[in-house]
Amino acid sequence: RRHHSLALTAGGAAWSWGWGTYGQLGHGDEQRQLLPKKVEAFTDRRVVALSAGLNNSLALTAAGAVWSWGWGANGKLGHGDEQNQRQPKKIEALAGQR
Repeated sequence: RRHHSLALTAGGAAWSWGWGTYGQLGHGDEQRQLLPKKVEAFTDRRVVALSAGLNNSLALTAAGAVWSWGWGANGKLGHGDEQNQRQPKKIEALAGQR
C-alpha cells in the first residue's frame, strides 16, 4: 500500500515518513522515507496539529496559519490550482481565519 505517516512532537516539530511520490512528506522531493524525518519548512514555526490525507498533508501552526502539501488534484490543497506541492505551502485563502 502507498501510505504515509505524520507525527507531531511536544515541542511543535512535524515529522513524516512513508510513501512520498506526490511530495506529501514535505521534504522537497518525491522519495520514500523509511524512517521519520523532520519537515524542515516548520523549523521556525510551532505546529499544533497535523493531518495525513490521501497523498496530501495539512498542518496548523500556533500562529493560526494552515499549510498544505502533496497531491494537488482537484484543488484539494487549497491553493487555487491543481499543482503538487513538495514542500508545505501556506493556504492564503484561510489567512486571518480563526
